[in-house]
Amino acid sequence: MRQRAARDQKRLDSGAVSSPKDLENLQREIASLAKRQGDLEDVVLEVMERRESAQERVAELTERVGSVQGRIDDATARRDAALEQIDGETASVTKEREVVAASVPAALLSLYDKLREQQGGIGAAKLYARTCQGCRQELAITELNEIRAAAPDTVVRCENCRRILVRTAESGL
Repeated sequence: MRQRAARDQKRLDSGAVSSPKDLENLQREIASLAKRQGDLEDVVLEVMERRESAQERVAELTERVGSVQGRIDDATARRDAALEQIDGETASVTKEREVVAASVPAALLSLYDKLREQQGGIGAAKLYARTCQGCRQELAITELNEIRAAAPDTVVRCENCRRILVRTAESGL
């Protein structure tokens, strides 16, 4: 467009245009080209402003992504440390369980493992204040009397959930 306007202006300046009508048309075309060029320059400026705004937004979002990624990395590191600690505790507790399980009669251990499988991982529950801590049900007075009468080494079970009851000083017997 600039080249065309320059060529038309050169033609006008050189006096090569002979008729007034051609001269008027050439001047109108030069004015039209100048207006069109101004309009296009305005569009280019607007596009450049939008581009600048978009680049600022990209920079802002990139910074936010970096911040979020930093938080993700921190959370991942904490999670990994917690898993490592849990794995260590699991190994320790597993070893302790093996030592204790070796001293428990095989029939009782078999019953306990069977109950654990049936009861979602909990085969024995504490008897606390006359309440089974496995099913959270208070035992009836007749059940409590039977438990009181049982020998200390007798295996007693909850009538509601069938878990093995562990008697302590807090059992309320």
